[in-house]
Amino acid sequence: MDGTAFWIAAVIASIAVGLSKGGLPVVAMMSVPILSLVMPPLQAAGLLLPIYIVSDWFGVWAYRRDYDLRILKIMFPATALGIGLGWATVNLISEQLVGGMIGALGSSFAASRLLGWGAKAGAQEARIAPGLFWGATAGFTSFLSHAGGPPFQIYTLPLRLPKMVFAGTSTILFTWVNAVKLPAYWSIGILSLDSLPIAAWLFAPATLAVFAGVRLVRLLPEKLFYTLVLWALLLLSLRMLWVAVIPLLTPAHP
Repeated sequence: MDGTAFWIAAVIASIAVGLSKGGLPVVAMMSVPILSLVMPPLQAAGLLLPIYIVSDWFGVWAYRRDYDLRILKIMFPATALGIGLGWATVNLISEQLVGGMIGALGSSFAASRLLGWGAKAGAQEARIAPGLFWGATAGFTSFLSHAGGPPFQIYTLPLRLPKMVFAGTSTILFTWVNAVKLPAYWSIGILSLDSLPIAAWLFAPATLAVFAGVRLVRLLPEKLFYTLVLWALLLLSLRMLWVAVIPLLTPAHP
């Protein structure tokens, strides 16, 4: 592994994590794929988890007054359940299959919203049953590859939250998710103390990116913010779908 290439990818990935914790939509989903260019995906997820956790607390402080308590009460236990399911089935479930399903759902949802379907519908209530389902799904996909954003957004976008509340609720929820993932990752050997010195060098760019993200969210007009959320959801969902489908299109070698 080339040292220069590794550090370039690692810094870009850590900045992506920080921007996401600052409230920019699903930017962090780029972090594992970027770092996976220079190391195995599971090792990349393990290396990035401490950076997620440090960035989380700066994000929580920035959004300490902006969140929806009802959504958090519904999704906290649901995401923990999803993480537990991911931990229990990590060697049994195909990450590509799960990613393909979430990619199909996320891309169809985002495309329908961008085309204006349901645009005139009023804000929905944060209902318990859908919140439990999408929360568990977010915990499960976050455990596998830090990809809990699309399920969270499918549940919360129809609620039409103010942009700061949307960003703050997401930041606080995934702070909880990453804290719950920590012992699960440790137990299966994804996280180790050997990676902490490397992660420590990446805390600074990630932290600076958190506050840059918060600043950008405050500056963006609400309509533009949610348009960016939908486009980010669409593009990243399509990527998840492509990653799931491409092995099926590749001829098997005898």
